[in-house]
Amino acid sequence: MKKIVLFGLVVFNSAYGWAQQRLSYVDLVDRLTNLEQLSVLPDPGESGAQWSSYDRKSSYDQTTGKYVGWDANGDGDGIIRKEGDKVVMAEMEGPGCIWRIWSAAPKQGKVLIYLDGNSEPVVDLPFMDYFNRKNEPFTQSALVHTVARGWNNYTPIPYQKSCKIVAEKDWGQYFQFVYQTFPKGTQVPTFTRDLRPEEKQALGRANAILSRSDYTTLRPYLDQKWLREKVLIAPGKTVALPMLSGPGAITASRAKLDLPASPADRDALRELAIQISWDREQQPSVWAPFGDFFGTTGGNNYRSLPLGHDGDGWWYSYWYMPFGKEAKVQIVNDGSSMREIEFEIGHAPLGTDPARLGRFHAKWHRDALLPTEPERGIDWTLLKTEGAGRFLGVMLHIWNPRGSWWGEGDEKFFVDGEKFPSTIGTGSEDYFGYAWCDPGLFENAFHNQTQNDGNNKGHVTVNRWHIADNVPFHTRFEGAIEKYYPNNRPTLYASTVYWYLAPGGKDPYGPAPLSARVGLGAGGDGQSKRCPRRRTIEDRLKNARQPARTGAEWFCRSLEQRCALVVD
Repeated sequence: MKKIVLFGLVVFNSAYGWAQQRLSYVDLVDRLTNLEQLSVLPDPGESGAQWSSYDRKSSYDQTTGKYVGWDANGDGDGIIRKEGDKVVMAEMEGPGCIWRIWSAAPKQGKVLIYLDGNSEPVVDLPFMDYFNRKNEPFTQSALVHTVARGWNNYTPIPYQKSCKIVAEKDWGQYFQFVYQTFPKGTQVPTFTRDLRPEEKQALGRANAILSRSDYTTLRPYLDQKWLREKVLIAPGKTVALPMLSGPGAITASRAKLDLPASPADRDALRELAIQISWDREQQPSVWAPFGDFFGTTGGNNYRSLPLGHDGDGWWYSYWYMPFGKEAKVQIVNDGSSMREIEFEIGHAPLGTDPARLGRFHAKWHRDALLPTEPERGIDWTLLKTEGAGRFLGVMLHIWNPRGSWWGEGDEKFFVDGEKFPSTIGTGSEDYFGYAWCDPGLFENAFHNQTQNDGNNKGHVTVNRWHIADNVPFHTRFEGAIEKYYPNNRPTLYASTVYWYLAPGGKDPYGPAPLSARVGLGAGGDGQSKRCPRRRTIEDRLKNARQPARTGAEWFCRSLEQRCALVVD
């Protein structure tokens, strides 16, 4: 077997399986940048979830089987309980690791993290100090950063037995703690702020990779080869690149093409579609419009760890895509113009049984598989899939031609058939790592706002990638995000969702017609014929802290930070 180092293991076999793991802090830091290890299917007991300040009026009634207060929107100060003059924000059993901490308004009140039953906190800092890069080890700029008024900290905080997070008064508003639970028997170190030299060096290396978002030059693949091909695609035609034989993996994909000037580039990118099939499957596992597949709309430039568009015109993907027998990459031209595209596909042999690895999936859709429960009318489905795998993230495109704040809705991840989501958020922009409806563009390895036509009016494109904080699932996964404005306003959503799925799993998404993909902002509404049922905006906002008022602004989150949500 060829040696491929994914992470530290005590017992390791040729199928990437193990009876027991021992993960050092350096191993955990490696997961921040290691895209290959994401393809390993989850072991029993592996899970991911989030504690947040979501409005506790949202609940699931086991007796009636109904969702109650599902659009409740007082998301700034939800807690588990009070203990004296403190509040409990999060409680987790180990072994596990906190991968992401976020807030919209951290203040000087202390937030304390207690690990493994110890009476003394391992972190005892004002909440603001988790994010200001003045306190070790929370000092790495790619891991600890503020973008568009959202405060983010991606420094790993592992624990062996348990984790409890409490806050003193005046800690601020809005929080999210994203964590992962490892299989029983996994050994991890208990976090300390006083890291050893090799641990500090590992954080520094990760920070350098994430700051550059230049993955392939820092993690070369054994025996990697490149397929370079220039293709000319006539209108209405599909062109296939040379077949790749397995077992192997696509390790990198790059493409370059000439585009018309903005805004015509948006439709040109939507007229082209990328589709990839693994192991002679009947339906492709990857199908998405060209630009959307690479994490954005239009020809604007941005760089992130797995996806981006360079200033020199190259689009890139560093998602790791294993296959057993063969990989078939095709480009579809549904437009009326001839297109020439230059491709570079990196590929390498596998050193393990491909059955142990998930197949990479990426699908674009608009309004597909919406919830059928009437009380879940506010939920807009991102992904529904069955089988074992990992959720990797989403690119969300919003067309909001009338302006006003589109994104008050929370993300909700239902894992393995759970009725109440183990991840429930505090706002759409919060999920994407920013805050307060801020329209400012930003770029980061893990999350980006790549397009905003101005003050959240017109086209908006955001993305978030779950790398170390991926969400494992064993039987099924349903991800949704609340959508407050109805399609007929019009405010339209479209998403490209990325995940790994075990061979034989259920991916229900097929290609979308051109009519659903183009025409936005150019005289067409881009809506498919089957539009979702949506309640009125007044009904949607009935549980918000500030009531909806005809002809008035709805003050979002604070009187000082208004989102100017105009109610018709």
